Amino acid sequence: MTTTQLEVKNLHVGFKSKKGFTTILNGVDFTVKKGETLCIVGESGCGKSLTSLSIMGLLPKTGQISEGQILFNGEDLSTKNQKEMSKIRGKEISMIFQEPMTSLNPVQTVGKQIEEVVRIHQKVGKKEAREKAIDMLRLVGIPAPEKRIDNYPHEMSGGMRQRVMIAMALTCNPKLLIADEPTTALDVTIQAQILELMDRLKTELDMSIMMITHDLGVVSEIADRVLVMYAGKVVEYSDVKTLFKKPKHPYTQGLIESIPKLNEEQDELPIIKGSVPSPENMPKGCRFSTRCKFAAPACFEKLPELVGEEGHKVSCWMYTDEWEKMTNHGGEAGNVSQRETTAAAAAAAAPTGS
Repeated sequence: MTTTQLEVKNLHVGFKSKKGFTTILNGVDFTVKKGETLCIVGESGCGKSLTSLSIMGLLPKTGQISEGQILFNGEDLSTKNQKEMSKIRGKEISMIFQEPMTSLNPVQTVGKQIEEVVRIHQKVGKKEAREKAIDMLRLVGIPAPEKRIDNYPHEMSGGMRQRVMIAMALTCNPKLLIADEPTTALDVTIQAQILELMDRLKTELDMSIMMITHDLGVVSEIADRVLVMYAGKVVEYSDVKTLFKKPKHPYTQGLIESIPKLNEEQDELPIIKGSVPSPENMPKGCRFSTRCKFAAPACFEKLPELVGEEGHKVSCWMYTDEWEKMTNHGGEAGNVSQRETTAAAAAAAAPTGS
């Protein structure tokens, strides 16, 4: 039986300001099962990184979880204080942050930084911590780890620094690894190596991965399941093969359509017109309604729930019994065959081998 490692239930997160409380994440629901890789995708500003910071208990001072639960092996992390979370971070749950050059301390050797994590969570001496750090650098494929351990971050390439970040995150054999854009700014060859490394270590260390990315090519390579977020809401949730073959939500379709096709000449890539709305100016109804080519008048008034089977859920009025009543006409907004045509076109744009 598959065990649920992490379960996020109805998560609401926002920020306090002089104007009041502004909600950013609005009712986020998902699970990460033991041994699987869940990818969270969406444009910048959709709430992907905020979701990970909420799980890690690293929200800024003005940030607050106003509702919901974050259950990790049955324990609700949202109720724990910083002292309690410090025992979990790095040991039970680890995170690889964006931009390893800025995440690593530039005035400490990479070895000292890994050793610090070991000594905090495993209560060992300096010698044992150094040996563990060398072992971890060797595990992530850094050559001559006995020498590299005394390097400073600026003495390493981007790919090497990212491997150091992975080594640091995996030092205490966490049950869950959260990776926030782990391949950003890396060339495609190094990116492939990092993805292969993470996938291999997931199996070797028997852990789960929650990866945040905007790159659907990365998703097709490493994901078991995919969570698509838009403006702080989950709009689609599916296994990776189903998502690429039959995307349902217009936003997901738009993301997949924008992937370049290697076997076709394209004068220009399709785009999703407009931009993600600001939290202060969120649409009343469906948050994607202002950019959706299928939107009916009622879409601007009512927010759809996440519906569907356990294996494939979508937050869109077109997939509810209320759709015909809402549209009350046979035009483009109510035309199911038109919707299926769009889904087929999106599937054709999916990366090879997805």
